[in-house]
Amino acid sequence: MANFSFEYPYIFLLLLVFILCARFCKARREAIIFPHLDIFMEKSSKESLLLSLLKWLAIISAVVALASPILEDNVQVENRDGYSIALVLDASGSMQYGFGDNYYGLQTLSTQSKFDVSMELANAFVKKRKDDHISLVVFGNFAYVAAPLTYDKKVLSEIMANMKAGMAGSNYTVINDALFQSAKLFAKSKSKTKIAILLTDGQTRGDNIPFDIAMKLVDKYGVKVYTVGIGNDRDFNKVHLVAIAQKSGGRFFSANNKEALSEIYKKIDMLEKSKIESEKYIQKSYYFEFPLFIAFLSLLFYTFLLNKRGSA
Repeated sequence: MANFSFEYPYIFLLLLVFILCARFCKARREAIIFPHLDIFMEKSSKESLLLSLLKWLAIISAVVALASPILEDNVQVENRDGYSIALVLDASGSMQYGFGDNYYGLQTLSTQSKFDVSMELANAFVKKRKDDHISLVVFGNFAYVAAPLTYDKKVLSEIMANMKAGMAGSNYTVINDALFQSAKLFAKSKSKTKIAILLTDGQTRGDNIPFDIAMKLVDKYGVKVYTVGIGNDRDFNKVHLVAIAQKSGGRFFSANNKEALSEIYKKIDMLEKSKIESEKYIQKSYYFEFPLFIAFLSLLFYTFLLNKRGSA
């Protein structure tokens, strides 16, 4: 909210000087420097009310201008420097089944696949992270970057809406390759905090990148990895996922239904809250020119009328 004030309020004490002088000071008739100085200093008994108003308007306006009237407005600016986040999602063939499905026996019980659930919850997570730089990596037989780091959540949501299970191949689960690809995304990131959320329902198979090489790149760019195993415990390799999380400073989670996975995203969101710092400063607007202009006009008319009358 804007506040009106004066930068030098003590200047108003000058008004007391003028008031006292008007009451007690005697006008001098001698012209010391200017030949018509007595016009400004002599107080005539016939001075009109208009002249008196103009004189005091000039004095008061000049003092107000000297006091420097200002309008102060407290402005708050947020430095939106969020996180860089890579969503690393399993898109292998097994993800087309639901949490309650026995896909080894091709028994389908669920109406929503694990991949659809993962995308739905990941999309909800993205919408909460308004200030973050987010990317998407999917993997199956191979790993690839579906969306580079971006602040455009609308485009990212559109890309996620067009994803399908099996689009990265359906036979393998190259977790190490996906980890390597996600770490590469942070090579040019200037964010202080970089995290990856790796979600899978399978065990790493068919990788081209060894685990140690992938983890070296993760360590090089300071990426914290949260690993999430979904489905039954026998579906994913818990030891491998725990190792990734521990070596990178992250945490391992497991979920065997949609509700549990939703809670995991909420926990990660709470653990990695972006700290948006705010800066406050006072914006000052100066208005001394307005009373100064009024003082100038008042003095101009005052002088004009005095010269016209020939007396003060």
